[in-house]
Amino acid sequence: MLDNGWVDEGFGAVADAFARNFAEFPELGAAVTVYVGGRNVVELWDGEASPGRRWSRETVVPVFSVAKGLVSLSVHLLAQEGRFDLDAPIGTYWPEFVANGKEAITSRMVLGHRAGIPVLDRTLSFEEITAWTPVIEAIEEQKPLWEPGTTYEYHGHVFGFVLGEVVRRITGLRPGAYFRQAIGDPLGLQAWIGLPASQLDNLARLVEAEGRPPMPGPEHLLTRIVTMNGALVFPGLDVPHGWNDPALLGMELPGAGATASATGLAGLYSAAATGRLLTSATVTDMVREVSAGQGFLGFDAGARWGSGVLLDSTFRPMLGPRSFGNDGAGGQFAFGDDEYAVGFAYAANRMLGHGDPRATNLITALRTCLS
Repeated sequence: MLDNGWVDEGFGAVADAFARNFAEFPELGAAVTVYVGGRNVVELWDGEASPGRRWSRETVVPVFSVAKGLVSLSVHLLAQEGRFDLDAPIGTYWPEFVANGKEAITSRMVLGHRAGIPVLDRTLSFEEITAWTPVIEAIEEQKPLWEPGTTYEYHGHVFGFVLGEVVRRITGLRPGAYFRQAIGDPLGLQAWIGLPASQLDNLARLVEAEGRPPMPGPEHLLTRIVTMNGALVFPGLDVPHGWNDPALLGMELPGAGATASATGLAGLYSAAATGRLLTSATVTDMVREVSAGQGFLGFDAGARWGSGVLLDSTFRPMLGPRSFGNDGAGGQFAFGDDEYAVGFAYAANRMLGHGDPRATNLITALRTCLS
């Protein structure tokens, strides 16, 4: 037992790597959790959650696009239950979606970032994004930037709104509420799309590390994807509607707006990797490569995508071909692997930027423990 958590015998290398991250990087507060075979074998936390408040096991932090994992696992659960077909046109469930050349787009294309709608032409206000329906109407009128299915580019926020509306059409619930009803509440997970007010006392405060490279100009496609045409700030933290603002964290932003603890995320992926949530056949379908290599913007970051999940790659090293996960802009990362029956999550409140190695260091240590 440690002052800030515990590790089971044989997993000391993860604790060593966690300590090195604090020694070698400008960590502020962080946590790492690992489940193996459903057993919690690593539970560590340290540092500051917010000024004057230490990190604890219950600390939650904005995890940005780790939200895509919550949405993707929800979608795969619905498909596993036979409630919809990932390869059917989205118009089967949402007839208004098909306008302006979107007739052939499937949920699988959205999960693999191949739908051709990574950004919207309409510029929406923060209030309109909060209201949900204006975003759905903008998606309905959107024309694809390329022929759907022919290439890929990160679908940022549109990913969550399209799949979230499919979830709503099938279940009657928006994705945050469906995730809690079907997965989060039954498993007792600290993970939300739309942070409840009851969790504000557990919330860590994000801090941006010095020297992070700036975003491209506002007209650049990548900036438009990340900020929804400027309606959202990035990496703006301590500004109105920034990523430390409870008004943003409490809204339904399913592509990038999850808040969670490391324990909650690791528990989610553990359930998916041990048969409590998903079957082996569903995981097999999920980890089949859908997108990789050079995308629409013309560069190859080394990432590989399955259906809504990152796969083991040079961009995101995990444990092997059965690994599936999602990362966040603050350095957070969570994944599962049903070959090793692993659920892993790392969460932190210091945002280091592109190439952040902290989670990878922990996974490298975990790999040595498992071998």
